[in-house]
Amino acid sequence: MPESSHSSRFVSRLTRESLALVLAGGRGSRLQKLTEWRAKPAVPFGGKFRIIDFALSNCVNSGIRRIGVLTQYKADSLIRHIQQGWGFLRGEFGEFVDIMPAQQRLVDSWYSGTADAVYQNLDILRQRDPKHILILAGDHIYKMDYGLMLATHVESQADLTIGCIEVSLQEASGAFGVLQIDQDSRVRNFIEKPLNPPPMPGRPDHTLASMGIYIFNTSFLFEQLIKDADTPGSSHDFGKDIIPNVLNNYRVVAYPFRDAQSGVQAYWRDVGEVDAYWAANIELVGVDPELNLYDTSWPIWTHQAQTPPAKFIFDDPDRRGMAVDSMVSGGCIISGAEVRHSLLFSNVRVNSFSVVRDSVVLPEVNIGRHCRISKAIIDRGCHIPTNTVIGEDLEEDRKRFYVSPGGVVLVTPDVLGQRLHYAR
Repeated sequence: MPESSHSSRFVSRLTRESLALVLAGGRGSRLQKLTEWRAKPAVPFGGKFRIIDFALSNCVNSGIRRIGVLTQYKADSLIRHIQQGWGFLRGEFGEFVDIMPAQQRLVDSWYSGTADAVYQNLDILRQRDPKHILILAGDHIYKMDYGLMLATHVESQADLTIGCIEVSLQEASGAFGVLQIDQDSRVRNFIEKPLNPPPMPGRPDHTLASMGIYIFNTSFLFEQLIKDADTPGSSHDFGKDIIPNVLNNYRVVAYPFRDAQSGVQAYWRDVGEVDAYWAANIELVGVDPELNLYDTSWPIWTHQAQTPPAKFIFDDPDRRGMAVDSMVSGGCIISGAEVRHSLLFSNVRVNSFSVVRDSVVLPEVNIGRHCRISKAIIDRGCHIPTNTVIGEDLEEDRKRFYVSPGGVVLVTPDVLGQRLHYAR
């Protein structure tokens, strides 16, 4: 079969005929106060990006340039980011990133589940008339060529293809949809977020988890969404309702996410809770991190404010502006302070005699003099008072801040009494 080679012409035709929907309405409550004023996909990541930039960049880099972003929870920050950073697609060429907020188009309620979010936009999707529809979670960090998954979907004659990875049983418990497949990668069972996930054959400590990436044939998706909307008692969710109900009568195929060259499982992170978010950011300051942000062949696009270069000032023995094993973004000023094994977003100022270690510092933070900060996440806009100590006495920190099970201290403006009153 000539198409089985995944030729560039074949893949590009598939991507041109496809539309991607990024589900970006989640509350993200496991990130605690990081999502008090913003949707989870709008949370900053990696020094200059937002979480949603990875799914959107994957679409553009894969050749999928018809994209809808479904928003709901506290979406102002997310919407402004998309408007500012993703307006480069050309509408006259049929390219777009459309914001699709919950607006009660077909029913008198807001989005009540992932499937319902798509169902409520059926009239818009019919106008776009894609051949295939990709459903993507907007809150994961990874780089993936969706074109290869589309080609596999078509060649396997699937009605639905599910992207999946292998994760430990402990990691999967209560957190992921879990698949059981046969030797032909046909999905035979799907359980949404089981507390005791079934192990993989031959790997008793691992299970096969859904990445929240689905490819549907469009007519099949519409048929199932309408059927689900008419089903009493449905939670209108892809993982809980749509997928389990189609396994017996339709062809549902698993697509393992692997590196195209090495064949090993590719980088993918769920950063939906504080420890995972901190770890995924801190990984980036390593010598050779799994996620390569410097890969010019697969750039991550974003909106970035125009900032001056980072600056390091003072070189006295007890007052030296320095950063070691760290990433420091534009607009930062390290003024006679020490930064080690940390990631600083744009426009952060660390003042004299302070030490920041193993920390993720979001944009526009000002750290006063003589502070010591260890293993912390400092949210956008915080002003850390002089002589503040964070991360050295967790029992004391718990009196003021959220401390994660892994010992990460989360500091936000609200808990410091610095009410910003708006999403940033």
